[in-house]
Amino acid sequence: MSTTIAYLRVSTDDQTTENQRRTIAARYNISKWFVEEALSGAIPAAQRPAMAALLAYVRDGDTVVVVAVDRLGRNTIDVLTTVETLKAKGVSVVSMREGFDIGTPIGKAMLTMLAAVAELERENIKVRQMAGIERARAEGKNLGREKTIDDAAVAQWRHQNGASIRATAEHFGISPASVKRACAAK
Repeated sequence: MSTTIAYLRVSTDDQTTENQRRTIAARYNISKWFVEEALSGAIPAAQRPAMAALLAYVRDGDTVVVVAVDRLGRNTIDVLTTVETLKAKGVSVVSMREGFDIGTPIGKAMLTMLAAVAELERENIKVRQMAGIERARAEGKNLGREKTIDDAAVAQWRHQNGASIRATAEHFGISPASVKRACAAK
C-alpha cells in the first residue's frame, strides 16, 4: 500500500514549519511527516537526520510531497541526487510551489532548471551581500555583534584559578569557544 509522506525544512531557529505543514495538509492526506528545523539546506540531504530517516522509510509506490524544490536542498546536484535516490526506490516526488511531479521526465527537466535558477539566485544574493559588507567596511562601519566579553578578564581569571576552559565558560556564562578566543587574544 502506497503512502503520501511530507518533508518540511526550515533553516533557522526563528522560522517555523507550520506554514509548510498547513499548505501540504490542505491538499494531501499525509501518512507520515518528516521535519527538519533550524537545519540549513547547505547540509547535504543525506546528512540531515529527518531526510535520512525519510530515505530509510519510503517504499516503492510512495509519494513524497514538499512545498518547494528548495526544501530538498540548496544546490542542483544535491536536489537531483536526492530525487534520483527516491526515484530509484520507486518513490514519486511532488513539489507544490512549482506544481509538478518530479518523477516524470518533464518534471525532472523542470526540476533541473528550477534548481539551477535557485542556486544562481543564492549566488547572486551572496555577491550582493559581500558587496554591501565591503561598502560598509570602506565607510568605516563596525560589522557584527558588539563585543561584550572582556578577553583580559577571562584570561586572567582562568590563569589565576588554574581553571579549565569549561569551568571558565561556566563561570562567565559564555561558550568554551569564547574562552579559547579570549585566552588566545591576551
